[in-house]
Amino acid sequence: MTIDVIDGALYKIVEKGADLEDPESVKDTLARHKFGDQTKRAIIIAYTTFLKMNGKQWQRPTITITRKLPFIPLEREIDDLIAGSGKKTASFLQLLKETGMRAGEGIRIKWTDIDTERNTITLNEPEKNGNPRIFKVSPKLLSMIERLPKTSQRIFNCTYTSLKTSLRFSRKRISRNLNNPRLLKITFHTLRHWKATMEYHQTKDILHVKELLGHRKLDTTTMYIQIAEALFQHEPEAFTVKVAKTQEEITAHLQVGFEWIGEKDGLVFLRKRK
Repeated sequence: MTIDVIDGALYKIVEKGADLEDPESVKDTLARHKFGDQTKRAIIIAYTTFLKMNGKQWQRPTITITRKLPFIPLEREIDDLIAGSGKKTASFLQLLKETGMRAGEGIRIKWTDIDTERNTITLNEPEKNGNPRIFKVSPKLLSMIERLPKTSQRIFNCTYTSLKTSLRFSRKRISRNLNNPRLLKITFHTLRHWKATMEYHQTKDILHVKELLGHRKLDTTTMYIQIAEALFQHEPEAFTVKVAKTQEEITAHLQVGFEWIGEKDGLVFLRKRK
């Protein structure tokens, strides 16, 4: 949990009247006000960190997290939000959309992590003990990033809180202009859920999705199977089909992801999901 996230979580509880010098006041505020389960969890972790930094501790309240399926917007809704945002917020949203990074990971990306010749971005500072990753990204994203001022080592030379505030204002304005209240539900983390769902739908490879997200445990990733199957259950699968005659042709197709589906009249038929 970054300093910005800790500050944001503590601000939420102080805003409701909690006294950070009194753990019982924090517990009472958590009990009296309607915070979401994830928000409560973030506040408890942030306050525990705050006390530890000040040489103190408390008896942490226990909460039961009710796991809910995340909101998955349409791609055009994400693109509407990106198109209507300022260039820094838009670039950040496009980064999260294409890579599925956590917001805290995206804000740490440096100019030296970008390879414009190979169209890649390297993540060497993952969160939650995740794995480092390299992402293939679009020229569109790199062009958006290149238009940002190079005033520090980091691409997004700002705090997470300021980016989040910018998103909130943009989201409200664009939602009103387009008469689409669904846009109000899109957060930075929503784009991670969207990317994971789309990747599983397109590849049917949950291990690939796990590696993309940097998850350490497969259990964390498997919910995207359920989401993708529910969202796309009536959509026919699309394949590219190839016909091979020689062993060399067969090998070449297999190496780029095609799978064998049958033979007829001396021809080998292979396919790959589009």
